[in-house]
Amino acid sequence: MAITTLARYVALASTVVSFVAVNAQVTGTFPAVPLVSKHFTFPGGVPQQVDTDQGLIRGTQLGYNICNSTTENQNSLCQTAFFNDATDFCLWGPPMPGKTVGEIEGEMVAWCSKPGHGTRLIPAGALTGIQFLKSPDYIQIVGFFDQTQIDMVAGDFGGEMDPHGADLRGNPLGGIMFSNNFSGGSSFVQVIEWTNFLGSNFFCLKACDPAGPNAANFCQHIYDRIGCAFNAPNNAQNGTFESCQAENADFPGVFTSNGVVMTYTQPPESLGPITSVPFVARVPSSSNCVTLNSASVFAGLPTASTSSSASSSTTGSATGTKSGSGATGTPKPGQNNTGGAGEVRTVVMSSVLALVGVVGSALLLS
Repeated sequence: MAITTLARYVALASTVVSFVAVNAQVTGTFPAVPLVSKHFTFPGGVPQQVDTDQGLIRGTQLGYNICNSTTENQNSLCQTAFFNDATDFCLWGPPMPGKTVGEIEGEMVAWCSKPGHGTRLIPAGALTGIQFLKSPDYIQIVGFFDQTQIDMVAGDFGGEMDPHGADLRGNPLGGIMFSNNFSGGSSFVQVIEWTNFLGSNFFCLKACDPAGPNAANFCQHIYDRIGCAFNAPNNAQNGTFESCQAENADFPGVFTSNGVVMTYTQPPESLGPITSVPFVARVPSSSNCVTLNSASVFAGLPTASTSSSASSSTTGSATGTKSGSGATGTPKPGQNNTGGAGEVRTVVMSSVLALVGVVGSALLLS
């Protein structure tokens, strides 16, 4: 085990042990207040932990929500994310290497493109192409990146994070998001509805204006198996960094066929892989695009950690049909091949216990 990896396991050991201890008594599934109904003002109204429920099936929140200069490092467990513009955004990534998104989605932490948020930082060079769109009702960023540099497993098809989930606690548990985009930069407002897909070296992040009448529809979270092309239609290109204005896309899952507006119903995983989707999502027209210089835009980022596994090549395109969970063939960018991101997984306990075992072994061998 590399020294850097060992140090990160040691740094998280006490948190994981307490996480397991609380999980020992499981009495229920649903929280008293759903995550999407928990509203906070930034910075003074943010609690140390947003999810304080005890005895629920997925245990307790792994990280914390009060984040500042004392928590900004590559071991940070900050679960307060920001999405402001093409240069300033956070993705949800694993707290430790070695687990797929499907295994650890409830414990994801914020990895940001700019210092100053008290989080981990996306390493320099990890982002290889982005398209930022500002529409009347939402902001959206889609891009190509080396996912191993935010501790994702090479080749992981990924999944989706959102503030809902089958148990209403969101993924990650306690994960909240703020933006100054909807206030014109004057203040940070909490983004109530958002989605973040990532996998196959591709990601999309959409944050909907909390004052908009259709925030929940534009940031619909139920299409977690069909990826970015249907949830965040775009024209992102690897190697290009741009920021544009755009029209609104259709609500995810809504399309027009022969003049008739229809709504797609995503089949349950029990019916097997999704081999085709009966429509192509309309990519909204964009304008006033500005090309960005990645070297200057993403300045101040650290170099990649030596604990990250070898990078897998960037694959696919930003649009197209996605196959579903367990599908054969080559998965597409942003596709969730690990199942519904909102699914309540009882395997969390075994995963965490396994991590504790690794920590113990590492300490004995150090």
